[in-house]
Amino acid sequence: MNNSLEGKVCVVTGSARSIGLGVAKRYAQLGATVGMIDINKDVTAEAYKLKAAGSDAKGYVLDITDRDAVLNCFKEIEKDLGPVFALVNNAGIVDTRPMEDVTPDIMDKVMRVNVHGTLYCCQGAAASMKQLKDGRIINFSSKSGKTGSALMSAYSASKGAVIALTHSLAFELAPHNIKVNCLCPGITDATGVWESVSAGYVETMNLSQEEIIRKFTAKIPLSRLTAIEDLLDFIEFLTVSGGYCTGQAFNVTGGREVH
Repeated sequence: MNNSLEGKVCVVTGSARSIGLGVAKRYAQLGATVGMIDINKDVTAEAYKLKAAGSDAKGYVLDITDRDAVLNCFKEIEKDLGPVFALVNNAGIVDTRPMEDVTPDIMDKVMRVNVHGTLYCCQGAAASMKQLKDGRIINFSSKSGKTGSALMSAYSASKGAVIALTHSLAFELAPHNIKVNCLCPGITDATGVWESVSAGYVETMNLSQEEIIRKFTAKIPLSRLTAIEDLLDFIEFLTVSGGYCTGQAFNVTGGREVH
């Protein structure tokens, strides 16, 4: 085991499954004490599995759109595990539909989860990091947050907002030695999200799922979708050794996005 994060508390939102669970497991492999947050109650069982395997982990069921609950949860994490060194804001939702069909309720929901929730978790973690005079915040934006994606207007708007939020927090928290960056993945395979999004495209673009996959993969210079492992490697770098990186929106898209 690489113990490069030994003695450090790393918190991951949306960690009951998929990318977030992968991040939690990677942090555990690196020796971190892992706080796992999700609205899905399965997060406690996944944390127990990590603990049973010899890692130090605890799960917290939380709606990240409830600011008071978020701030109280981070106080609980600090009490249970210690001051937070790293936060990965992975939790988010996707919406796929023609822009004419985006209602106020849909727009509000997407923004509250993807933007408000990210900010509230940053607020909760920053208190610990200021005590440590050190910290890493890694937010999740998307390729869609840079150039937008057709049929994903609400999602693209929210992910663009995450990039701007990352820039703002990087400037504000730099005096406390807290580095704030975000990842902008392309379409990520094996997450369940792509299956849902591609199903939406099947309906709206009137193509088969196989045609949708070929259509989107053909746009990627490296000729494959983003893998979860690609994201985990980047998160490990930013957490362990990326101490001179802040305010950046890193593309992890196989060359699909270059700015």
